[in-house]
This record gives sequence, C-alpha cells and structure tokens, in this order.
Amino acid sequence: MPSTPVGRLHRLEATPREKMMERVERRFLSGERCTLAQVWLYRGALVPSHTHESEQISYIVNGALRFRLGTERSEEHVVRTGEVLVIPSSVPHAAEALEDTYDLDFFAPRREDWIAGDDAYLRGKATSPRG
Repeated sequence: MPSTPVGRLHRLEATPREKMMERVERRFLSGERCTLAQVWLYRGALVPSHTHESEQISYIVNGALRFRLGTERSEEHVVRTGEVLVIPSSVPHAAEALEDTYDLDFFAPRREDWIAGDDAYLRGKATSPRG
C-alpha cells in the first residue's frame, strides 16, 4: 500500500510575478507556519516603513538594498549580494533599492496579510500601523 505523501513540491516559477508598487514585483509561497518570497526591487524602489508579526530573513541574491530600522529609522544597513539581514518581529523597517535587486525573504510565522491581500503598503496605498 502506498504511503501518504508528507511533503509538497512547488515550482515558484510556475506562478507569475505579482506587480506591487512602482518598481517592485514578487512571488510567494506559504506553508502552514512560514512564507518564502522572491522579491524584485528595481533601482530607486522605496518600500515604506511597516511592521509585521513575522521575523524576516532577507537574503540578497543580487543587488543592494538599504534598510532603515526602528521607530525613527535610525539604524541603517546596506545589504549587498550574498549578505543576509535578520529583522526581528514587530520592528519597523523600510527599504530602498540602491540598484536592481533580487531578494529572497523568509518569514515566520507566515505572512497572513499577504495571503489575505491586506498588504496596502506594498501596493502603493495608505498603510495601517501594522502594515
């Protein structure tokens, strides 16, 4: 008798890129407890300050992003190809693409706001305090 599959195989490339705000595109996949996202930010893209419950791990595959963290956005990190930034849960953060950038983001817990389409800050619309 065949066993019941435990894992699920996905091809992210089978999902079209979603155009978000100007100069930002993404694809994402969520499991039961986490979200994996491919994000393309083209030079000059600005992601406004926002927060979320999820811890975020951003791996820059190619390019460079300037992150500003904290309520006053006073902590700054320029993250370049091959580097990883870990952003703790509920820390306000914003990003600017210093060059065309391909970013892999991992979130835990999963991004319920993205799943529900409640991510106005990425769609160039007004944002709530918890983005």
